[in-house]
Amino acid sequence: MRTATTVELSETARDVAQFAVEAEKLGLDVCWVAEAWGTDAPSALGYLAARTQRMLLGAGVLQLGTRSPVIVAQTAITLSNLSSGRFLLGLGASGPQVIEGLHGVSFARPLARMTETVEIIRRVFTGGKISYSGNEFQLPRPGGEAVPMRLSARAEHEIPIYLAALSPAMLRLTGRIADGWLGTSFVPEGAAAAYFAHLDEGLAAAGRTRGEIDICQGAEVAFAADEDELRAMVAARKKELAFSLGGMGSASTNYYNRAYSRQGWTDVAAEVRQRWLRGDREGAARAVTDEMVLATTLIGTEEMVRARLAVWRDAGVDTVRLYPAGDTLEAKLATLGRAIELVRET
Repeated sequence: MRTATTVELSETARDVAQFAVEAEKLGLDVCWVAEAWGTDAPSALGYLAARTQRMLLGAGVLQLGTRSPVIVAQTAITLSNLSSGRFLLGLGASGPQVIEGLHGVSFARPLARMTETVEIIRRVFTGGKISYSGNEFQLPRPGGEAVPMRLSARAEHEIPIYLAALSPAMLRLTGRIADGWLGTSFVPEGAAAAYFAHLDEGLAAAGRTRGEIDICQGAEVAFAADEDELRAMVAARKKELAFSLGGMGSASTNYYNRAYSRQGWTDVAAEVRQRWLRGDREGAARAVTDEMVLATTLIGTEEMVRARLAVWRDAGVDTVRLYPAGDTLEAKLATLGRAIELVRET
C-alpha cells in the first residue's frame, strides 16, 4: 500500500506546512490538502509544491458548486505544471450545509453536476476549444455573443481525477469515470456490500477492473502503550464520531450517517443523530460504541495497528490515508513515521 495523509491549514498554517515537508522526508507518498469550510486548498497546494520535491500533492477535495468546471480545470493545470506533474485532483459534492449555507449555491442534483463537471474538465485538459451542452452546464452560454474558447495554458502532465464518494450512486459514478476513490468511514469487514459492490458495478459498466482505480481510504492512527491508554483514546474519539454521525450535513442529509448504517450500525447511527439534533451532544457520544471507533480507525497497540493494516490491505485498499494523533508537531511526526514503517512491513 502507498501512504498518504491529509492536512488542513488553520491558524497554525506554518506548522502544517512544516509537517508536510517533514512527512515527505519520512517517505510519505501523497499529501492531500482539505478544504471543507476552512482555508482553500489550492493556495496551500501551491505553497507546498514549492516546499516539497517528491511526494504527490492532492486537492482533497475541491467542492462542486464553489467554482466553475473550467476554473477547476485551470487550477488543476496550474498546480500540476507548478509541481512537475505531482498534482492529483480530488472532487467532492460536499453537503447542503456547506454548499447552500456557506456558498449560497443549490445542492440539487449532485450526481449530474459531478458527471458534467468531470466531462468538462477532461475536455479542458485535452487543450481543444471548450464546447459543452448538458443539463447543468452549457458552454458557451446560450443566447450570448461568445464562441467556444480554448485555454492559453496546457497541461504538461497527466492529471488523475479522484472522487470523494460515500453514496451508492456516487460510488457507481466513481467506478465509471474516476482514476481514484477517496473514501472515509471505512470498515473493511463491511466494505464489500457498503462500498465495493457499487464501485465494482460502475467499473464493470465502463469495462474496467478494480486494478485500474486507486482505492484511497483514511483513518486516524494512534499508538496506545497499554489497555488503559487505549480505553482513554476510544472514549475521546466517541465525541468526534458523534459529530460525524449527527452534525455533518443537514437534518435530512448526512452521508456519513448513511455509510455507517450500511455497514451494520443502523440503530446506533440513528440514535446518535437523533440525540445530536436534539442538542444532547454528550448523549450522542455515549451512544457510540467502542466497536465503531476501533473498526473505523487505526488506533491501538502497535500489534493491533499492524494487524488492522493487513486487514485494510486484504480488503483492497491501495493507498492508506493516515491521520496521525499527537499534541505537538513532533508527536504527530513520530506517529506518522512509525505508521509508515508498519505499512511498508505489511
